[in-house]
Amino acid sequence: MSDREVDPVTLEIMRNQFESVAEEMGQVLITSSYSPNIKERRDCSTALFDAEGRLVAQAEHIPVHLGAMPEAVDTVLDYDPEPGDVFVLNDPFEGGTHLPDVTMVSPLAVDGEVLGYAVSRAHHADVGGMTPGSMPAGAREIYQEGLRLPPVRLVAGGETNDDVLSLLLANVRNPGERRADVRAQLAANERAEERLADLVGEHGRSRVLAAFDAVMDYSRNRVTAELRDLPDGEYRARDVLEGDGVTDEDIPIEVTATVDGDTVAFDFDGTADQVAGNVNAPLAVAKSAVYFVVRCVTDPEIPPNQGCYDPISVEVPEGSLLNPDAPAAVVGGNVETSQRVTDVVFSALADAAPERVPAQGQGTMNNLTIGSRAGGSDGFTYYETIGGGFGGRAGGDGMDGVQVGMTNTLNTPVEALEAEYPLFVEAYGLREGSGGRGEFRGGLGIVRSVTVEADATVSLLTERRRVAPRGIAGGEDGATGQNLVDGEAVPSKTTRDVPAGTTVTVRTPGGGGYGDPNDRDDDAARRDREDEKTE
Repeated sequence: MSDREVDPVTLEIMRNQFESVAEEMGQVLITSSYSPNIKERRDCSTALFDAEGRLVAQAEHIPVHLGAMPEAVDTVLDYDPEPGDVFVLNDPFEGGTHLPDVTMVSPLAVDGEVLGYAVSRAHHADVGGMTPGSMPAGAREIYQEGLRLPPVRLVAGGETNDDVLSLLLANVRNPGERRADVRAQLAANERAEERLADLVGEHGRSRVLAAFDAVMDYSRNRVTAELRDLPDGEYRARDVLEGDGVTDEDIPIEVTATVDGDTVAFDFDGTADQVAGNVNAPLAVAKSAVYFVVRCVTDPEIPPNQGCYDPISVEVPEGSLLNPDAPAAVVGGNVETSQRVTDVVFSALADAAPERVPAQGQGTMNNLTIGSRAGGSDGFTYYETIGGGFGGRAGGDGMDGVQVGMTNTLNTPVEALEAEYPLFVEAYGLREGSGGRGEFRGGLGIVRSVTVEADATVSLLTERRRVAPRGIAGGEDGATGQNLVDGEAVPSKTTRDVPAGTTVTVRTPGGGGYGDPNDRDDDAARRDREDEKTE
């Protein structure tokens, strides 16, 4: 067998080795970082690409990060990367998603030849802008959301560009924390180069390159086989966002999914034009949500790489909510609009794959940001996405108090939160009765109540506060969420300054139910009452 051929056993070994490279990058990033948002919540992602910029392997981190990463690599390739370079970027109009997600792209050179790229993306708790934490509900243009970085060499030829680093740190709150997290991302990318060199030493350059192609072919073949099992046809769905932070008017998202043999196309014609507020989502984010759903309704166990995406096409009108023109504000698009795209694409495919589409989950990340305007060691920026209910599904209840859709971060443990920030957790638990009734119950939302022990700015970017997560197949809707500041209900998208002693409470949505509630098993209904999952 030649080095350009890969037998099935060797392919499986090397596929796992490629995934191990991405996983080890993630472990280096998480264990080396300083901020709780990365080291505790793991709001970060890592991946390995080939020299053509095609995704080879990814760690199973944040869905909205991973499907959008290829755009970052494609953009960096236009800048002629060389061995020893590391590009940093966060510009949503040049390969990024939203400004807090800082991406690093490194050529991986073995014996002086670039064989691939390492990519790490991490949500930094502050990147400047009009409010601490860089997640302002009131942003009207991207300049208000923080420091905007087009792809630029943070490291050139192996030497750190201190001018670029100084520029970045001068424009953020908590520069010491940012510096440490930047170094963690650099260390993660360096580890990828070491591990790729090890694989070349073990298998040979030609065999590694052949395996890059082979793992993509394998995934592509499996996805196309799954798509052929879906009935051909056009499937449509529509849903809305609950305002953009400027107005409370519903913002429609529409999609037509066309299954044709072993391909599927998604056309978002009919979706709203870009809006004044910050729920606009870059095209990469919309694609990421589509890719996620297709993986869910085919076989999630198929290795995720470029081969999975090749049979999928996405069309979005320019200047629309899901493909905005600069300088649109976009910080909420990555976290909230991505969730609604997920919901609407699932709804479109419900008739094509009814056994694989659950009732709607909470449909929001419940973004809570609290920070002080003080600089240096006196300042702090806390960011959290809060879990909620997963939708009921054929054969099973929805999970309680979990992240749904485009994120799967952990929470910040109460002990870590209170040790790191002037915050006190008053309550944290499941929200009784918030899951939709059904043959299979929707998951419960969460109640999280935090008292701020210093003057601070609070920002909330949330959804599903008036439009409930829908049940399916006769199941009932989940409960809507609610945001409270000192007991007063506030809008779904809010930024306000608060004095010390203020208590912020987030009551997250539950998941919709699946199937007729009258068909629920008697023992399951009894356990619901015993476990206080129903009111």
